[in-house]
Amino acid sequence: MQRRQGRVNAGLLLLLYQMSQVGLQNIPPVTLGVLALNVFLFLSPVRPLSEVCISVNEAIYKKNWQRLLLSPFHHADDWHLYYNMISLLWKGIMLEKKLKSVWFAYIIAVFSVLIGVVYVVLEFLLVKILDDPSYGMSCGVGFSGVLFALKVLNNHYNPGRVSTVLGVRLSSKYACWVELVAIHLIAPG
Repeated sequence: MQRRQGRVNAGLLLLLYQMSQVGLQNIPPVTLGVLALNVFLFLSPVRPLSEVCISVNEAIYKKNWQRLLLSPFHHADDWHLYYNMISLLWKGIMLEKKLKSVWFAYIIAVFSVLIGVVYVVLEFLLVKILDDPSYGMSCGVGFSGVLFALKVLNNHYNPGRVSTVLGVRLSSKYACWVELVAIHLIAPG
């Protein structure tokens, strides 16, 4: 889980381009700040990914709780950063305007920690239920869990929308769950 150094970050360049197309003045302040934090930590990580990722082994057995704070804001590579931050850009524009910046910042902070807690609890349950210690070693980074929670929240505040998932039209309130399963099946890592 180590980033390749010394290469052009096409995903990062595309993210910056798309942000410029939206216009910095059109991106609400908390959303812009979270985007900037993620880009900054991608370019200057606090520690190597192997030292910030969250797992049962690190969080429960080694009591390395700081990973709950660090793992959501680190990304495996520039494309991982790109996809997460483009998703944040659109969800942030919609939700931050609706909820106002202070409440949106609070939600991001709470979701960032809670998603790590939920991840560790689910992995711990898999270790115990399946009697498979490999689930305890599975280590994750990235903002995807927070984005999923924001998507559920967005669907709550904007009901009645329809989404297409793998060519099937679904109510948006169900589409996010179908997307979660599809993403896990298509890219389980």
